[in-house]
Amino acid sequence: MPMVVAMYCLMKWRGNPCGPELPTFHWVLLELTVSGLLEEILFYYSHRQLFHHPALYKHVHKIHHEWTAPIGVVSLYAHPVEHVLSNMLPVLCGPILMGSHVATTMLWFTMALLVTTISHCGYHLPFLPSPEFHDFHHLRFNQCYGVLGVLDRLHGTDVAFKQSRAYDRHLLLLSLTPLNESIPDPPKQKM
Repeated sequence: MPMVVAMYCLMKWRGNPCGPELPTFHWVLLELTVSGLLEEILFYYSHRQLFHHPALYKHVHKIHHEWTAPIGVVSLYAHPVEHVLSNMLPVLCGPILMGSHVATTMLWFTMALLVTTISHCGYHLPFLPSPEFHDFHHLRFNQCYGVLGVLDRLHGTDVAFKQSRAYDRHLLLLSLTPLNESIPDPPKQKM
């Protein structure tokens, strides 16, 4: 609750977040783009540099990584310090910086929460973002730190992921055919 009140005060300072006029479609797209890029930057660096640092990992981020095969609820299962600095702050910064209308802010929060839940759900569902990238992070811990993967590509923290079968399956599923049928695992060798 304190974060919501603080955010409201900051947004009120930036303008009138509850104004009677809705923003234009193009302005909403710009705000969502800026919010998405800010989330990628802030989440990647807080996640990789801060919470995967050996001194903090075992006391803070390891709580989230207790789940190697994540489920949706795990997306918010974190130490309180991590939850504020890595889960909430990156999502809040875009609307605050842009002085977003409350309707755009609600749309952004809904999208961010859905994406993080899907990333942790363990299911690659049709017409929804692929969870393969973040599933790989929970499998290996030292790969795939970001949300969009832009900074992982830039910093090379997705190299092992790109060489895996999960990378082949990291796509938008546009049919009802399961990925293990359309992109099967190689046959196991008999001994």
